[in-house]
Amino acid sequence: MTKTSKISFDELPEFQSDLRKLLKKYRSLNDDLDVLRKDLSDEPGAHPPFSFRVSGLGITTCIIKIRKIACKSLKGKGVNSGLRLVYAYFEEEKKIVFAELYHKSDKENEDKNRLKRNFK
Repeated sequence: MTKTSKISFDELPEFQSDLRKLLKKYRSLNDDLDVLRKDLSDEPGAHPPFSFRVSGLGITTCIIKIRKIACKSLKGKGVNSGLRLVYAYFEEEKKIVFAELYHKSDKENEDKNRLKRNFK
């Protein structure tokens, strides 16, 4: 678990597996996620149009999907990299749990079953 000044971060084991697979293709991803963690420490909630709350799951946990993540490995693409990050935000605990990371060309939407299985 990584701790920043305001928010603590954790990752699901499935997220770690997603990250390992994507790191083979996008070598800067760990650094890119560090930058993202700093941004989320200041503003952890949804901020359209780049991120939004995922609804319709039947769970009370705040699930947020970031549609545009800057990735240095995708030269010339910047925030339009096509990478998606889904996380759970626990406002009272000041905690974020990364749930899923994928490229939009590999997968159309987030894994709703994973989210339901891990969050209530």
